[in-house]
Amino acid sequence: MRSWTLVALLWVAYFINYIDRQVAFSVFPSLRQELGFTSAELGFIGTIFTWVYSILMPFSGRLADIVRRERIIVVSLTLWSLCTLGTSISGSVREFFFWRAAMGVTESLYVPAALGLLASVLPAKIRSRGLALHSTAQLTGIAAGGWFGGWAADALGWRSGFRILAGAGLVYAVVLGITVARFPLLKTAPTERSGSRPFDVIRSRCFLALAVAFLLFCAVLWVLYAWLANHIYEQFRLSMTQAGFTSMVFLQGSTAAGVLLGGFAGDRITRSIPAGRLYVAAAGVILSAPFAYATFAAGSLSGAVASACSFGLFSGLMISNIFAAAYDVVVPQNYGFSAGLLNLAGGLAGGAGILGAGLWKDSAGISAVIAFTGAAAVLAGIVLALVVVRWFPAEGRPATA
Repeated sequence: MRSWTLVALLWVAYFINYIDRQVAFSVFPSLRQELGFTSAELGFIGTIFTWVYSILMPFSGRLADIVRRERIIVVSLTLWSLCTLGTSISGSVREFFFWRAAMGVTESLYVPAALGLLASVLPAKIRSRGLALHSTAQLTGIAAGGWFGGWAADALGWRSGFRILAGAGLVYAVVLGITVARFPLLKTAPTERSGSRPFDVIRSRCFLALAVAFLLFCAVLWVLYAWLANHIYEQFRLSMTQAGFTSMVFLQGSTAAGVLLGGFAGDRITRSIPAGRLYVAAAGVILSAPFAYATFAAGSLSGAVASACSFGLFSGLMISNIFAAAYDVVVPQNYGFSAGLLNLAGGLAGGAGILGAGLWKDSAGISAVIAFTGAAAVLAGIVLALVVVRWFPAEGRPATA
């Protein structure tokens, strides 16, 4: 039960993490009007955060393997909340970009440390479920950020919304720091140290195939996260509040269901098929990508919502198993670094997808961007499954480790 308590504590931190990064996407109309953002610059809001965040991930991951992870988590929460506060005082496009880049730096510290800490505490037989439950904070935070950003822009002004989020983060950083410092289970789970070298992870063909599949999956995923609210606002004439709510609540609600299903399936299938988590992750990529295209191509709001829900359900299979599957082919001493590499791959691709959608939005259309990246993602998912069939027997670690 103590391991689940730690999951709950970090769930709240991750929830705040994603509200803070997502809220900007729901205030695009206000940023265009007040600060003069162009469509390409709006796309770059997501890109600059994602690229900075991702480039630093391997370094943050390595740091999480040599410094106590719980301390990194609290410091990261404090710093990114201060960056959210800084964003609220931006007076120009450049200032806004500066604070988004700073948030990328500070938030990059959290994920490798949190996932490494949870993986070292959770027994392998429930690892997918534990990490899946933690990842639902990401989904809930995206949905809450999508709604809150639009509501704040309409009711309070977008700057006030950012200040409220910053205050909440700083308060919880104090609470989390005090609580985790007294958490008894961490005394039995210090950061691992050994002679294992971090770049040993790229010798695994299964890990490399998983990273490529995750890269293309994120290129699709982040176009939806960044541009769906704006698409609904322009295409179906809703208010920013309604567009933010519609774009995120249905998508993230279905993804949460998929994540919980995927976490259960990953653990259950792995009992009889050691590579079970990798197969579930591959299935998530293959099945979700076509519905991403259908979401933007739909001619009605109901069609867009139904497609987004289908995408969310199947994407949850990948989201819930990506890190647990990686931990089945890397040693515990490299948990943080492997998570950093995966986030580097996914983040760079996600940032490119967001920017590409902004650049080609007014010419080719977002649906064309999704069609291309989605087809590549399906192919990568198939390749992942084939690589696992061939190489996992030699590269996999025992599921009970």
